[in-house]
Amino acid sequence: MDTSMQDDSWMPTFYVGQYETDRALPVTSTVLYQAHDCNYDMLTTPITTPFFRHRVQELVTQALQDNIDEDNQASIPTISPLSLPDTPLTPGDITSQLLAFVSPWIDICSPDPLISNISRQVLYLEIAYAAFCGIEYVFIPGPKLYHGDAVTHGTPQYARAVQEALSIGSHLSIHITFPMIADPIEEPRAEMGNLASQTRPEYIDEVDELRPQKPDMFGTWDAWNTIRTVSLSLPKELPPLSVQSRWYSEPIKLLAMTPDTFSYNKHNKPVLSDPLKSFITRLMRVKITPWILLCDVGPIPGLDDPEAKISVSDGFLSPDTVADAATSPTPAKAAGRFQGTSRHTDDLTPHLSYIRWLQRRQPPRTIVEKYGSGYQDYLQVPLQPLTDNLESMTYEVFEKDPVKYDLYELAVRQALRDWRDEGKPTSNPDGRVVVTIAGAGRGPLVTRALRASKAENVAIDLWAVEKNPNAYVLLQRHNKEDWDRTVTVVQSDMRSWKGPSHHDPSTFTLPNSTIHQPSDASSNPTHYPIDILISELLGSFADNELSPECLDGILHLLAPTCGISIPRAYTAFLTPIAAPKLHADLSSRNSWDPTASDTPAVVWLHAIDYLSLAAKPSDTSEDNSSNLKGKNKAPPADSTTPTPPIPSSPLILPTWSFHHGPQSSVPSSNTHNTRHARLSFRTRHRGVCHGLGGYFEAVLYPGIELSTNPETMERKSAGMISWFPIFFPLRTPLYLPDHSLLVVNIWRQTDGRKVWYEWMVEVFGYNLLLGGETRLVRLGGGEVGSSVKNGCMM
Repeated sequence: MDTSMQDDSWMPTFYVGQYETDRALPVTSTVLYQAHDCNYDMLTTPITTPFFRHRVQELVTQALQDNIDEDNQASIPTISPLSLPDTPLTPGDITSQLLAFVSPWIDICSPDPLISNISRQVLYLEIAYAAFCGIEYVFIPGPKLYHGDAVTHGTPQYARAVQEALSIGSHLSIHITFPMIADPIEEPRAEMGNLASQTRPEYIDEVDELRPQKPDMFGTWDAWNTIRTVSLSLPKELPPLSVQSRWYSEPIKLLAMTPDTFSYNKHNKPVLSDPLKSFITRLMRVKITPWILLCDVGPIPGLDDPEAKISVSDGFLSPDTVADAATSPTPAKAAGRFQGTSRHTDDLTPHLSYIRWLQRRQPPRTIVEKYGSGYQDYLQVPLQPLTDNLESMTYEVFEKDPVKYDLYELAVRQALRDWRDEGKPTSNPDGRVVVTIAGAGRGPLVTRALRASKAENVAIDLWAVEKNPNAYVLLQRHNKEDWDRTVTVVQSDMRSWKGPSHHDPSTFTLPNSTIHQPSDASSNPTHYPIDILISELLGSFADNELSPECLDGILHLLAPTCGISIPRAYTAFLTPIAAPKLHADLSSRNSWDPTASDTPAVVWLHAIDYLSLAAKPSDTSEDNSSNLKGKNKAPPADSTTPTPPIPSSPLILPTWSFHHGPQSSVPSSNTHNTRHARLSFRTRHRGVCHGLGGYFEAVLYPGIELSTNPETMERKSAGMISWFPIFFPLRTPLYLPDHSLLVVNIWRQTDGRKVWYEWMVEVFGYNLLLGGETRLVRLGGGEVGSSVKNGCMM
């Protein structure tokens, strides 16, 4: 294998910022550069000052005294424009290096029209001024889901306010801060000074739904799904893997960590739990990694003494410093832990040092990650191998996969061994087994077939058939320089080739001692069957590159009683997925390519969430990370290199199969290659379906298989990199409520000139009737997707 694929010194980049609630303002270049010296990458700043907050609160207090109500909107006061005491920001060289935070004391979701109106005014003033100053990234506190003892439904008005803010700061990148889960028990009541605390009781009393008594695992995701673009606040105890996986699929820009996110080991050092380390490791493998923001973990050291020597948090820490916290600290220890001073440690930034240590301890990339670097969630149009002649570089990419070719060689060896041991008759009169490579490309399978023949000591009559005239030239060169002229190279479309042949027996010479071309004037050539037919025509969905149609044109040449096709059979698989990043990419493409959402795309599915999970005997209603089994288990307590956990197994169902063996003639039409499948997927949790992920499994020879199916790939063909999955997009994403049924219909269609797919997804729910009977009710369905305009030409 390529040396560069084996030697991997890769280390992910952690961009780490620092947030202080009570930061001294303004943030100057001196403060920023001192933070850089400590190994922070960025700092945060509020857009407005406490003076502005006080001014707004006085305005609200006066309005409440005037008893402004919902019917008197015209009298809601208007906040005057910002003045010098209202903001610490000013345009300058460092402004673009700061992350700006909108005031956390506003409440855009408030059911009180006065509070929500004033909050929107604050938002718009701050966004406008941040845009003026040249700020690039602005973070807005997420919607408040609970007010007092009630569940309020202000997310739509929050989303509308954010949409308006985007139009005000058109060049800003706006992100919403969310906790991972909506926990009504842990979420604090509105503090004094926050506008939420001034919400009038009569507006809360009008709300029918009371605050629940247990966490809504997908509550914050539901709110986020109305808005889009998120920064995530990490708790100390992670929610179940199903929730983690959902957030993993979203475009997370920032991970916020407070001192409460960390545990403290017996040396009183801040550390993260194994599930948290694993979650961060998983997120740091996406194409665009999130930033990390350490919140209120202490001030920037050295600001009060510029001459002091400050150590750099480079991540080189002693084992004691990073030892896991086996148990929670006692109250006495917790009271004495780091609180922003240096009384108990020489490290003035222990949280930052730990994060830098974690960065250095990231596990190396897998073979697939090295090979697919840069292709995560990158949409590619499938190949058209019958109409396009591939370039050498494309062949080279496929040939970098040793796993696939090792399996092919193993299959050929086993087939030759069985042929010899079972005493099967050969089709060549001289007793050699006739082997044909159909679609030889640049010849990797030819080399493997020759190696298998030598290993099994079974002589073969080897033919290489290739339609690409450019690849044909290279095959001739290989035959001369590498294969010792032991291969007969044929330039022809396999569907029109008449099969192996030789001249009159009286003048017979070994046909593979020369290079055969269709233009050779052969007098009365004698054709004979193929014993073993080898092809690598599979696409990401098995049949999407027309392997069935290609083999239909050559299988009639296979020896009728003993002929073998490698592969023997293959099956396509589907599962519904949430893929918001892919949907956003397709939405942008639709502006210049109207068929983008109707074209199945080859893509390394990375930041996705499987919506339907397979039921297992040990499964419980919640796939909590604390009771994972087997390969899904979190790393042990003494692990220093976290391994990302794998969520509960996705439900990936077979659609259809194709089987290949000897056939008597070439089919007169292609209707026998049409297919239809109807698949049902039960979902546990609410979500949004953006499309279908497609995979395949193939039987090369009995007992030798390859797979791209995530459920079987590790067992059948671990480390194989030749194929990325295929993605069947939905034009309009479908929302799925909890415990719904998702029904997929998919068709493989043909008109004799091309092959295309059509697909449709429907959502059903269960309606409880009187008497306890349940009825399946259709909740919605997408349009029929069709790739007929971009079908694969035959």
